[in-house]
Amino acid sequence: MPPRRKLSDLDRGRAIGWLQDGVAARQVAQRLPVAPSVIIRLKQRFHATGRVQERQRSGRPRVSTQREDRFIQRQAMQQRMATANNIRQRLQATTNTVVSGQTIRNRLHNFGLRARRPVRGTTLTANHGAARRAWCTQHVRWQRQQWAQVLFTDESRVCLEPADGRIRVWRRRIRVWRRRGERFAEGAVLERQRFGGGSVMVWGGISTRLRTPLYHVVGNLTGVRYQNEILQPLVVPAL
Repeated sequence: MPPRRKLSDLDRGRAIGWLQDGVAARQVAQRLPVAPSVIIRLKQRFHATGRVQERQRSGRPRVSTQREDRFIQRQAMQQRMATANNIRQRLQATTNTVVSGQTIRNRLHNFGLRARRPVRGTTLTANHGAARRAWCTQHVRWQRQQWAQVLFTDESRVCLEPADGRIRVWRRRIRVWRRRGERFAEGAVLERQRFGGGSVMVWGGISTRLRTPLYHVVGNLTGVRYQNEILQPLVVPAL
């Protein structure tokens, strides 16, 4: 059977002309080529309406208004980690409109919001935030020559086991609604506490001109040990 395809207005007119000349529907279908059922439905529509054009289709009616769509968007922006089912329940409680979870996701997709895994970051207090803003304000206009005089150092702990030592089971993944470029937006970062499990602590330093050796820290790194094991033998010679 020839593949079924959509007929143009010109092909529909030609098909009706052939049918009126006595050509069988199957032969008309072979000439175009389309399935015979396409020609039969075209013939029925022409006899019923006198037209060969397809009826204008309005599509499936929307179950939510534009005002309700904006409500869905606001809920996702205010509660970044709310699930589609949570937003659906809030919409029903507020407007008495019943929609499915997929409808909620479709509306959010129209606003450019996609479900993504949140970035995990440590908990910051108000003092931490104020100190970081002050530091950024102080150094925002530094030139490259000034940064070349700075040695950035950090300790990194590599966990050898799962952070909490528990056996993993299947569970629902946490998702966050955000637009492109909003990975670190407020409310889109999932805070967590760093703890547990065996680990290895290492220290290192880097600048635009040099890189210190990677130092393995054994035990608790106190101020005295930091001075005797890192600053004097590693940092000072590097500088």
